[in-house]
Amino acid sequence: MNISDIMTEKNIIIGIKANSKREFLQELATAAAKISGLDERTIFDTLLERENLGSTGFGEGTALPHGRFEGLQHICVLFAKTAYPVEFDSIDGKPIDLAFVLLSPEGNGADHLTALAKLSRIMKDETLCNKLRQIDKPIEIFALLNDAN
Repeated sequence: MNISDIMTEKNIIIGIKANSKREFLQELATAAAKISGLDERTIFDTLLERENLGSTGFGEGTALPHGRFEGLQHICVLFAKTAYPVEFDSIDGKPIDLAFVLLSPEGNGADHLTALAKLSRIMKDETLCNKLRQIDKPIEIFALLNDAN
């Protein structure tokens, strides 16, 4: 699975302003609704429910909120950079500034896990994440993510 299989440069949001994890998830849900066709509230509730099970904050400023959705036809991925770090209850206690959001069809467990593994490898690559923090153009971020395949 390549990044280009699950997202485009239009799925990259730069400069999200949020003062809390909840606000950040709401901003992500709003953006994800536009690319997925799902209801914004459904996305928010699903992401929040997943976070209540345990934070998807990886540490080192990264997070990977995700969920499965009835009626979704294919995997949708969104990449987001915050305008400033947001507290996220990450495993290392540090705020986040980079996140992928993974929306998967309800019955598509194998592809969900494949995408989750792909995105988590990217988020755990400290060099790559530092490069992503330096770039402010979606097309350049998308190119860098594609090269990380």
